[in-house]
Amino acid sequence: MLKILNPATHALIAKVPADTAAAVKQKYQAARAAQPAWAQRPSTERIDVMTRFREQVRARHEDLAKILTSEVGKPIAQSRNELNGVLGRIDFFINNAAKVLKDEVVFADRGLEEKIAYEPLGVVANISAWNYPYFVGANVFVPALLTGNAVLYKPSEFATLSGLEIAKMLHASGVPQDVFVAVVGGGEIGASLARQPVDGIFFTGSYATGRKIASAAAKRMIKVQLELGGKDPIYVCEDADVKAAAASTADGAFYNTGQSCCAVERIYVHESIYVDFVDAFVATVRGFKIGDPRDDTTYIGPLTRKAQLAVLKRQVADAKKKGANLLMGGKPLTRKGHYFAPTVLSDVDHRMEIMREESFGPVIGIQKVNDDNEATRLMNDTAYGLTAGVYTPDRERAEKILAQIKSGSVYWNCCDRVSPRLPWSGLKHSGIGLTLSTYGIQTFLRPKAWHLRSV
Repeated sequence: MLKILNPATHALIAKVPADTAAAVKQKYQAARAAQPAWAQRPSTERIDVMTRFREQVRARHEDLAKILTSEVGKPIAQSRNELNGVLGRIDFFINNAAKVLKDEVVFADRGLEEKIAYEPLGVVANISAWNYPYFVGANVFVPALLTGNAVLYKPSEFATLSGLEIAKMLHASGVPQDVFVAVVGGGEIGASLARQPVDGIFFTGSYATGRKIASAAAKRMIKVQLELGGKDPIYVCEDADVKAAAASTADGAFYNTGQSCCAVERIYVHESIYVDFVDAFVATVRGFKIGDPRDDTTYIGPLTRKAQLAVLKRQVADAKKKGANLLMGGKPLTRKGHYFAPTVLSDVDHRMEIMREESFGPVIGIQKVNDDNEATRLMNDTAYGLTAGVYTPDRERAEKILAQIKSGSVYWNCCDRVSPRLPWSGLKHSGIGLTLSTYGIQTFLRPKAWHLRSV
């Protein structure tokens, strides 16, 4: 049995039967048998099914938000935001699926026609994440199902209840039981799922686990897509609106208690405004309410995983030892649950873990820089490459800097933002492949080349 605990109280929420390796194999075989019939259904029918799923998410909004908050610890207002936001992503996939699936005639002359048709991959494994189970999950299973694939969906063990609710809603909307199959368990069950002879593995999680999946899948020559971590930088130029930039980046760093792959994780500030920015940033963070995630006014909740408390403690201790100035926080809170005090460190540098290793919690380091060249060099001094941003009223300056940054997404005067219309991808340790945009629909399809000559 898988025990589901509330990270804010340590209370047992539920016990859920976990799958065995044998059960995972049986689920794979059932999905393999069911997938062809799903793929043969007209795309309009699959779109209708997903439209009904969207309506269920909308209708059950509050109930789903409470479940999400109870098992992940996400503040309830932010759980509601996630569920509201996922509706737009589903809409994008619904509105664009038919266009992506349409055959393309690329040449026709003198009885010869060349066209590209698109076929589903087949059966895909979706090993999803706990921090945004609806966003991250829907990025994969919605376009996968719309394009005719069967999905073996393993929600994170920290978001199992939300994953099971997703499965219930999809089945109630018309997705056959064996076309979308929830796989329940911890890391060992995820590994068992990855060993099945699926046609693609779509994973969201840590670089360490993603590397293992990529290594194993390479031997089978299947499609692998990995959405991994980030150490996302922001540069605040001397001509930026200090208070506005501080408020925006503080939200980008501490929203969802800092547990976002695209959260702001390191900030570089021009030396001429450094003191003013740090003061404004700290003032903003002090205004964030820490508390019960069920409270509508709570902004900072508990960490979902208890083990992350030790990671954050180590990073703070390392920074202090090497000369950083601890401005606030720096340790777990003395209350029930996995709470870590919102933490701001100044006078940091790249000798410190806080500026190099992913934190995934409510901590941030702020470093002083002399000019754009130094900021650009430091922003690129990382093993990751997910997002990066620049704050300045000068668009030309921002675009010049951002063009030099090795990152999948870049921001001007904003941060921690994802759009269904734009591809979501990472470089280096941030992953391979992409989700979202029309490219995020195409990723679940195989193009087939047709050479057709009339006689």
